[in-house]
Amino acid sequence: MIWPTLNRRRLAALLATSTATGFAACDRITDDDKVSRAVGVGEVLTRTAQRAILTPGQMAPEYAESQISKWFKPNGTTDPSSELYDQHVKDGFKDWKLGITGLVDRPFSLSIDQLRAQPSRTQITRHDCVEGWSCIGKWKGAKLGEILTRAGLKKEAKFIVFHCFDSLGEATDGSDDYYESIGLADAFHPQTILAYDMNDAPLGTQHGAPIRLRVERHLGYKQAKYVTGIEAVASLDHLHGGHGGYWEDRGYEWYGGI
Repeated sequence: MIWPTLNRRRLAALLATSTATGFAACDRITDDDKVSRAVGVGEVLTRTAQRAILTPGQMAPEYAESQISKWFKPNGTTDPSSELYDQHVKDGFKDWKLGITGLVDRPFSLSIDQLRAQPSRTQITRHDCVEGWSCIGKWKGAKLGEILTRAGLKKEAKFIVFHCFDSLGEATDGSDDYYESIGLADAFHPQTILAYDMNDAPLGTQHGAPIRLRVERHLGYKQAKYVTGIEAVASLDHLHGGHGGYWEDRGYEWYGGI
């Protein structure tokens, strides 16, 4: 089904970016307490406004094949450039495993072939970057909700965290490793998938091979690439900077919805 571009979606996107645009130079976020408080207030206001505008089960707009962008601009890192990742690329990810861990009753792991055998969804959606550009792409991937159901979330689980291959700095303590998180409502949304194909071909390195998160009602920085593991947690406080994501730890909103 092809969905029209909704005016209220545009309004939600404007609300979502209102805080982040004030910190467009991501590597210049200050630790000033006033800035931190301002970001926190903006997060609450925009998340409240977005939830008032968007119904819980509302689908993001989907598009026709003819509307797919001729070139899909890569966002964020285009190559993790780690020895382990380079080896996986060389081997076609045959030894790569996705671990599902944390607050689950049945932790397990999946190879890329096993992931491809899971219940899947194909969707043509628009990627909206906080920098102001958009692209339309076709994605196919495993339904995250089905995988979490198989794992059996414990009642304490409140968030789903995505750990990734890429590091955006030189720290050796893991503080520069990319990670993201979403709430359970978005994790079980029908359009939330672990995408392994883009435009009818396996994901390339620049777009997040072997898999990336597609959580379609959110801005681009929430679409974690190079995912290596999924962890169910009760709180985000103990992870890296405690704000639920690499850019969130540097001043961006956690919710990032559109």
